[in-house]
Amino acid sequence: MNSSKNELFKELQRLKQVLSRHNYLYHVLDSPEITDKEFDQLYARLIEIEAAHPDWVSPESPSQRVGDTPISQFEKKPHRLAMLSLQNTYNTEEILEFDTRLKKIIGNLEIQYLCEPKLDGLAIELVYEDGRLVSALTRGDGQTGEEVLSTVRTIPSIPLQLLGDEYPKLLEVRGEVIMKKQDFAALNEAQQEAGQRAFANPRNAAAGSVRQLDPKIAATRPLSFVVYGLGVVEGASQSHLSKWPQAFSQWGLPCFQPANSLEELFVKAGAPTFQTGRLSFIAQDAASAVGYYEAIQKLRHTLDFDIDGVVIKVDSLRFQEEAGYVARSPRWAVAAKFEPERGVTVIKNIQVQVGRTGALTPVAIMEPVEVGGVTIVHATLHNQDEISRKDIRVGDTVLLHRAGDVIPEIIEVDLKFRPKDSEPFFLPSSCPVCSQPVKQEEDEVVTRCVNPICPAKIKESIKHFCSRRAMNVEKVGDKLIDKLCDLHLVSRFSDLYKITQEDLQNLERQGDKSIANILNSIEKSKSTSLPKFIFALGIRFVGEQSAKNIALHFRNIENFLKATQEELLQIEGVGEKVAAMICQELTNKEFVREIQELVNAGVHFESVHEKAEGPFSGKTFVITGTLDESRDEVKLWLESLGAKVSSSISKKTHYLIAGEDAGSKLEKAKGLGVTVISLAEARQLAAE
Repeated sequence: MNSSKNELFKELQRLKQVLSRHNYLYHVLDSPEITDKEFDQLYARLIEIEAAHPDWVSPESPSQRVGDTPISQFEKKPHRLAMLSLQNTYNTEEILEFDTRLKKIIGNLEIQYLCEPKLDGLAIELVYEDGRLVSALTRGDGQTGEEVLSTVRTIPSIPLQLLGDEYPKLLEVRGEVIMKKQDFAALNEAQQEAGQRAFANPRNAAAGSVRQLDPKIAATRPLSFVVYGLGVVEGASQSHLSKWPQAFSQWGLPCFQPANSLEELFVKAGAPTFQTGRLSFIAQDAASAVGYYEAIQKLRHTLDFDIDGVVIKVDSLRFQEEAGYVARSPRWAVAAKFEPERGVTVIKNIQVQVGRTGALTPVAIMEPVEVGGVTIVHATLHNQDEISRKDIRVGDTVLLHRAGDVIPEIIEVDLKFRPKDSEPFFLPSSCPVCSQPVKQEEDEVVTRCVNPICPAKIKESIKHFCSRRAMNVEKVGDKLIDKLCDLHLVSRFSDLYKITQEDLQNLERQGDKSIANILNSIEKSKSTSLPKFIFALGIRFVGEQSAKNIALHFRNIENFLKATQEELLQIEGVGEKVAAMICQELTNKEFVREIQELVNAGVHFESVHEKAEGPFSGKTFVITGTLDESRDEVKLWLESLGAKVSSSISKKTHYLIAGEDAGSKLEKAKGLGVTVISLAEARQLAAE
């Protein structure tokens, strides 16, 4: 072997090692260190070398498999049909080249394509036998996956039994487990509060949730699922991929429905979801597929879930068979990726904020930079471990993006531009607000101020108390709370209900009308529900769902105040950690006294009744469309009257409450003969 050939062989060996490592980081650990584009460039080089020297291709080459070895904690099962990955393109010219290559294979015929958003989540294969979900496999290495049925069963959008009675004897559907942007943001907020690591992006959050060995943990994560393809099917067939979405919907499987035109895609812009959005498209030729790619790129930031491109697939199954496969990918499909939206800026300062639980959160203050149409000035650095891992310092030039198209995140530091006098950043040993000592628990990554009367903790607790999901004190915003606390007018929840007109008149920029609105908003908030009240108290680890379960169990505030740890542990969603924290608060005389002060101030709520009681006992409701009230409030009202509120339509649904812009649920309800009513008709029905 001559020297140049020897060097090429060595390069191939290095590429195998590098690509295998990045495959492991991405598919097994869900912790990628390079972008998809960078990975594809390395992979393309490997394919180029192997194509020139076929005798160098070995079984361990990344070109001979899709991913990497499944993690060992889960049972391994083979796929009946390999789950292959797609070739990637990054611009419109490459999409047209893809079309040209196909025409050389199947003849110079016009090809119709099915185009869909490329979801950025965790690929899963669901296996249904006689309509029943019997298995859920991750992609794994493409040939063998991990059995994650126990966690996948907890995802509400995945039917455990297919709807109707005309489904295939065996149905394998491939899809993506995802987490919506707002759910991702809420989960990270909860992670921070619990002292746990924040997730880097929605994909990692979804993958980490599915790979939980304990299904109870997965059940607390807000996951969704979208079907995008098929494995083996016995007992049904179609000539084109675009014929399947209608069948999927009939069986209760969430999927994208094709838009009739590119213009229709933009009609749904603003709040399209995979349940209602007609976000896929049947392109009659390559030019139309390019138009779809460009349209979805414009809509990208309006979607409530993360995408990183579009998938373009030959619609005809006959043409797919003729096109065949190459290496790890089908020739008849391509992933048209979007360029990563990133920005470069400089960190001017790092400020440390104190949250309502005392958590110290470092925040980078940066030179303004635009990323994805949004100007970014701040980025949370989460905790000391994260700062040290990335070695982030004041004065650094950094690369950042918006995780989940929502949360600004610093990806890495460009060390070439680091100032010579740069010094590592460390969180302070005392609270930056009250100067009291801080502490980091052994099982947490978060450092906390332990001073119970820290002004910052008080402010943030009151902001939580007034928030929409809690007491919903609409006209009392963060800035007003800061002023009220700084002037010592408010130092606890009950102080809000003691504020007078005279107090507000002494504040700057508060006219008579504004003052009246504030006082009316405070008065209105006195009438609330027990779940919202318990959530508003800000007990650590008690989220909205657990507050609701606790309220349903105890039914009134008096019973809740007498709760024991043993009784709390009987409640769904309340584990030892949550129960211990609640009991700790209930033994705090100040906490109990504050609840009594709130009741004496006029805060009241109806007792929560068991679901078996009420005019809607035994009835199942589904809500769709835009209503005059929030869905949360309507759901709580229905449940207080004994109803069960479901997220999906089935033959067992008694009523669908439909507001404006009702989507596919309305069509499905009509098809199943479900009674469709308005919210006003539901209230009239409850009064009869």
